[in-house]
Amino acid sequence: MQPRPREVTADYRRKAAILTWSAIVVGTLMAVALVVSVVFLIRADQDTRNAAYGYLALVLWVGIAAAVPVLLALAIPAARMRRRVREQQR
Repeated sequence: MQPRPREVTADYRRKAAILTWSAIVVGTLMAVALVVSVVFLIRADQDTRNAAYGYLALVLWVGIAAAVPVLLALAIPAARMRRRVREQQR
């Protein structure tokens, strides 16, 4: 016989919401960084005096790559917690 799962508390729901919104914010920042990096590349390609923008784009790409594990660390537990909250409400 499997142990009965504990009841979902208000604190648990609050933490699920915080994790969900944190993942949304990180994902949005990553999307904005991607768009800005493309704009930087376009500016760097237009004129050789703007070559520094290419390096800024590379820095943004490194930041995006570093943020992927953070996004996963937030999104996966948030999805599991929200599923548990939905199942408890049924």
